[in-house]
Amino acid sequence: MERNIETFLGCDNEFDESRIVIFGAPFDSTTSYRPGTRFASKTMRAESYGLETYSPYQDLDLEDAKIFDGGDLELCFGDTNLALDAITEYTEKVMQSGKLPLMIGGEHLVTLGAVRSVAKHYPDLHIIHFDAHADLREEYLGAHLSHATVLHRVWDIVGDNRIYQFGIRSGERAEFEWGSKHVITHKFDFEGLENVIESLKGKPVYFTLDLDVLDPSFFPGTGTPEAGGVTFLQLLDAILKVGELNIVGCDINELSPLLDASGASTAVALKVMRELLLKLEEKHIR
Repeated sequence: MERNIETFLGCDNEFDESRIVIFGAPFDSTTSYRPGTRFASKTMRAESYGLETYSPYQDLDLEDAKIFDGGDLELCFGDTNLALDAITEYTEKVMQSGKLPLMIGGEHLVTLGAVRSVAKHYPDLHIIHFDAHADLREEYLGAHLSHATVLHRVWDIVGDNRIYQFGIRSGERAEFEWGSKHVITHKFDFEGLENVIESLKGKPVYFTLDLDVLDPSFFPGTGTPEAGGVTFLQLLDAILKVGELNIVGCDINELSPLLDASGASTAVALKVMRELLLKLEEKHIR
């Protein structure tokens, strides 16, 4: 694989020497409210050069990491299944190479494409899901593939009590009723995260982060903002805790940069990305 011409800050290593592979999934065709997440990965790369490679939070530097940026996938906006297939195919190449995929969405449905591949390699896969929305609908406006149904579709793959949700503060009543029987949902914040992490030690975990888990006062640039979210520092603390687990795949999604002309939301997303990358690389660069 050839690295992208414009890479995320500090992520310009060759594929063979890297342990983490970044790629973008610029897809938002099932967005239910305000579109624009298809521009997130491109914008994040371009704006990342306003960020330092060094993290004072972790005393780690991306210049010491081995990360490959493969650029954005070319996805079919007119066919959701073709787009998901392309994501699964690329993720499979990463997995077969023994590397960790980190996907930048796009809307949250892109997670399904990656999980389809990762779950093939780890049949006992568990999911940690940070989000404002439950995303557990069986269908949305007649469509079974939607960013509003993505975690239900992931459940179709991993089954009962393998999905752990945090920060959830929005969804229809039926979602919460169904979820109470099939997933473990922690509403509003990260209370209970330490106990979940303890229970998942040694198990393969896919981490999916919908940035609208943040309160819109910190992160207005998203398609479906929900008041009552967490702060940046609360999210950072939670990410550093999750990063102690055996993370075998992850994604960051739902930044819609054009909805925040100030660029503040992109700046938040960039720092979240940097800290997650460094935590995943920590044991190799200490």
